[in-house]
Order: sequence, then C-alpha cells, then structure tokens
Amino acid sequence: MSMTHVIHRSLLNTPRLAHSSQGITITDSNGRSYIDASGGAAVSCLGHAHPDVLHAMRAQMEQLAYAHTSFFTTAVAEELADHLVQHAPQGLKNVYFVSGGSEAVEAALKMARQYFVEIGQPQRTRFVARSQSYHGNTLGALAVGGNEWRRKQFEPLLMDVGRVSAAYAYRDQRADETPEQYGQRLVAEIDAKFQAMGTDTVIAFVAETVVGATAGALTAPPGYFAGVRALCERYGILLIADEVMCGMGRTGTLHAIEQEDVVPDLMIIAKGLGGGYQPIGAVLAKDHVVESMRRGSGLFQHGHTYLGHPMACAAALAVQKVIQRDQLMPQVRARGHYLKAALQHRLERHAHVGDIRGRGLFMAVELVQDRDSKSTFDPKRKLHAAVKAQAMEHGLMCYPMGGTIDGQRGDHILLAPPFIATEADIDQIVERLALSIDAALKATV
Repeated sequence: MSMTHVIHRSLLNTPRLAHSSQGITITDSNGRSYIDASGGAAVSCLGHAHPDVLHAMRAQMEQLAYAHTSFFTTAVAEELADHLVQHAPQGLKNVYFVSGGSEAVEAALKMARQYFVEIGQPQRTRFVARSQSYHGNTLGALAVGGNEWRRKQFEPLLMDVGRVSAAYAYRDQRADETPEQYGQRLVAEIDAKFQAMGTDTVIAFVAETVVGATAGALTAPPGYFAGVRALCERYGILLIADEVMCGMGRTGTLHAIEQEDVVPDLMIIAKGLGGGYQPIGAVLAKDHVVESMRRGSGLFQHGHTYLGHPMACAAALAVQKVIQRDQLMPQVRARGHYLKAALQHRLERHAHVGDIRGRGLFMAVELVQDRDSKSTFDPKRKLHAAVKAQAMEHGLMCYPMGGTIDGQRGDHILLAPPFIATEADIDQIVERLALSIDAALKATV
C-alpha cells in the first residue's frame, strides 16, 4: 500500500485496505475475505450491506440528509425515539441522540450532574465506577472508565472518580462463596465506597451491564444489579447503565439490563443501535431526570453538531425494525448457546484456556499460562496481539485485548458475531479461532 496521510490507530503499520463487504464477511483490496466474528467492535449486528438498511438510507438521503437540531426536529428522529421507548425497559421514556458511544457517555454524565443542580443538590459532584471497565475515550468517559492502559498518560487531565471492584467471578469469587454471596460482597463494597465519599456527594454509579472489551464479557453475579439499584435508591444516587457494547440485542435481549430485572435512571446505547451503517448513539432517560430540567432551566445544557442526524436515525430505525420483524432475539439466544457450546467443545480442555464466558452472541475466551494457578503470560509477549495477527491470516476478525486483569496482565479474545450468523458460520469461527490461538502461542514462544 502506498504512503498514507491518515493517522491510523498504529503509526507503525498501515492496516489492510477494506474493499467491500457482504453478510458476515469483509473483503480486502487483494480479494481476501475475513469472517467478521467481532462485528468490528461489537457493532455490525446485522452484518454488512443489509438491503433493508441500505434502502432506508437512500430514501432518507434523497428526502433530507441533514437539518441542525437548533432549528428542526425530523420525522425520522421522532419515529426512532418512539420505537426505542416502545421497546425499552419501563420508565425510560426520553431519548437523546448523539454520534456514538463516547459522546453518549459524556451526555449521560452531564445530564446526571445537571439533574442534581436543577433539584437543588449542587454538592453532588462525584461518580463511582468499576475497575477493568471501559466507557469511552473522551475525557469524561475515560475518567469513569477503569481501563488503566487507556487512562495512564491522560490521568492528570481526568476528574477523580471513586473506584470499586469489577464483577470478575473467574478470578475474584472465593471458593467458599456462592455466586449470590459474591454479589452481596461486591454490593457491600459499593455501599462502603458511597459512605466513604459521602452519600450526598455522589451523582451516579456507572457500570457496563456486561463488561466489554477491557475484561472480556464479564457478567455480574445473581442479584448484583438489584442490590446496586436498591443502594442507589437508598442514597438518592442515579444508576447509569452503559450498554454501548453489550446492548441492543447483543446478549439475547434488546437491552442486557432486562436480564437483571432492574431499570436504570439513564441507559447508554450505541454500536448495535445503528449496526455500523451510520455513526449513532443515544441516552435513554427516566422522566424525573428530564422533568427536572424542563421545570428548571428549560434546557439540557449540552449539544453536538450532528446529534439527531437524519441519515443516522434512518439507518438505526431500519436496523431496529429488522431486528423486530425477523425476531432476531430468540435467534441470538439460540446462536449464543451454540457458540458457547462450540467454544467449550473445542477449547475447554486447551492447556492455555482458563475461562469461556459471556452471554448471547457476546463471548470471551481468557488465555492463561497455567490453568490450575490461572497465571498469565508475560505481558511483553503481547499474546493478544499475536492472536489478532494470526486470526487475520486465518481469515477471521476477532477482538483480542491485553491487560485483562489490571491493565497489564492477562489476555482475552472477545467474539461478537452478527445476529444473522448461522451454526455453520459459528463452526468456522470457532475452528479458525482455535487454529489462530495455537499459531500465536507457537509464534510468541
């Protein structure tokens, strides 16, 4: 490939040139195809070039491509909001559109702060969030996130956030604990953190319902989110559920929090909302948050140029209609069970596979040097990067990450295939992944 003027993610290597895409594959400029087993970054829920979505985008572009929201709303934004509210957990009746996940997190943080200013509690200035989490790369989102590798060099610029433990049963649940007891211990830790900080100073507790890229598809123990919800209600603290990666059907229900039987005050969605066809994210909010602003200042003191973009809303609406029309949630659950079983059959006895976890079509494999001690590979080995490179050689896109445990130690591979993947597709994904892991282990010895 010729000299590039693009600032790529890596400044040392120019990535392959993507040429076309169809279904669950992307083809490069040399004609080589890759199974998109991670949906990019858990984005491409319907795969690529879905005809219904393309048709909706063309129709919207011909009618109205852009209108600034300080002048107009649009029919497509209103319809998308209606659709999202109709299928959201009870009480989340208000939608604020942005261009992606990090923007949505920033909007939620500011909305939560403004809520307390509007109701006369301006002393609430702090957030509490978990270690080994990820909420985005803008400064506010980076501050609440617990991805130490991403945070490190920007630490002096970040607001101070109360930090509590991740829900990481594979490594942190004690042998003498049931999953429920482990969850109770984690909730007690959050309670102690709230009290240590001053319960009347905390704005919100922020958490991914299912942890995404930083630690690899970590699900909370039974009763955890119900306990957190009760704590927040006791102290008047807001609960913010980040479902940028795990939401919009990825775990087998449209919203992952549905499986926890609680409703947050604010919920953040993106990625699977628009399926990658256009950049879009959103914050869903309960009435009391929005009404405080309506009765107070009369505005949400925030905004971006492209919020509520008609093209993005049209793409997202089409994606969501396909999900409902084709009843893809039962399929995600069924394919998710099949994927987990296939991973277990192929890798559960692998000498260097410590854990296979996740929910729905959101699964991760944690790699270890020794299964009994759960010891990790030397971070200098960069095993996760080697797995990604080998996977590409085997025609597979997956989402490996290092620093699984603490930002330095640990390696895992995240899988998030499109909802349209067949069992045969999943068989290929698992086989190519297994071959890639073995090749990476040999290559990095």
